[in-house]
Amino acid sequence: MDHPPLTRQLAFVVEVDRLKEILRQTPIASGARPENSAEHSWHLALMASVLASHAAEPVDLLRVLPMLLIHDVVEIDAGDTFAFDEGGNATKQAREELAADRIFGLLPPEQTATFRALWDEFEAMATPESRFANALDRLQPLLLNAESGGGSWRAHGIRRDQVLQRMDPIRTALPELWPGVLAIIDWACAEQHILG
Repeated sequence: MDHPPLTRQLAFVVEVDRLKEILRQTPIASGARPENSAEHSWHLALMASVLASHAAEPVDLLRVLPMLLIHDVVEIDAGDTFAFDEGGNATKQAREELAADRIFGLLPPEQTATFRALWDEFEAMATPESRFANALDRLQPLLLNAESGGGSWRAHGIRRDQVLQRMDPIRTALPELWPGVLAIIDWACAEQHILG
């Protein structure tokens, strides 16, 4: 018996396995190798489950978790754009929009609409869930860069003002964590992992 929706769902599941091949600039905590985008998404979903009680606004984890699991699938086509790459970030939105159309379009129409709406919500940062998810997306590389002895900060000569700007969503979405973020940045500057 032919099940077109199931066929489309399985095609999507197989396609998103390619996210494991997309390497990020941030190393894993040990510094042994770069993390891949699938690992990053899994890590964020786990962080959401652990840190939801610290969100500034109540969040629906059943909305946040799939949002985090799909937020980077567009990197299969668009690649991972390093947070501090000005040139890459200038074209990032257009590249990722095309990728979202193709990749989410593999699903049956109803799921295409649902997944695309979650991805758009993450990008817009206009809901409590998307603000929380974006804060986690900023916090995770901060923790990994600190743990790995500077990671991508050191490799790319990143400055304090760049890190503070990138981390700003944490200040409002996870305010209890903000003093710790500032302490990590101060420590990283003192250790010369981040340029003062």
